[in-house]
Amino acid sequence: MSEAPNRWDHDVEVMIDAERIAARTRELGQEITAFYKNSPVCVISILKGSVIFAADLVRALDLPLSMEFVGISSYGNETESSGVVQITADLTRSIEGLDVLIVEDIIDTGLTMRYLLENLATRHPKSLRVCTLLHKPEGARVKVPMDWVGFTIPNAFVIGYGLDYAGLYRNLPYIGVYRGPTSED
Repeated sequence: MSEAPNRWDHDVEVMIDAERIAARTRELGQEITAFYKNSPVCVISILKGSVIFAADLVRALDLPLSMEFVGISSYGNETESSGVVQITADLTRSIEGLDVLIVEDIIDTGLTMRYLLENLATRHPKSLRVCTLLHKPEGARVKVPMDWVGFTIPNAFVIGYGLDYAGLYRNLPYIGVYRGPTSED
């Protein structure tokens, strides 16, 4: 890991740089494209954290696709999941009979994804698959299916590339470990 390059993000240690994220996103796009073989897919981006990854991923997919968004929260302003899942925004159209690809920023406890998979299954999609940028297996409390995983990471609180702490840091082009304010602040 190296120091973050920007002055305002001095409390972040780089874990996965932007070049590695871009390369892995292209690889995932190729794998997912090969799996669906030109079949239409409804991509569901989980707000707010996955939106940057989802935008890059859909551009790497060579498939006919539509996009939907669902807002889910289990962190609030904390650095650990509360375990209580809250839907903050629901889909705007039916997914019945569609191949659905859920795009998530991070799966750690698995509680949020389990809740979402159970909720979406009641809407009768043709299939439900999961692509997550990050998987943090040490934090798992329940096992959930993950069809595509960008990176497996250690049990650290990470931010950047869509992930936040109290609404901040989403715009960092890399994934970093949040170390909190330093004594220089």
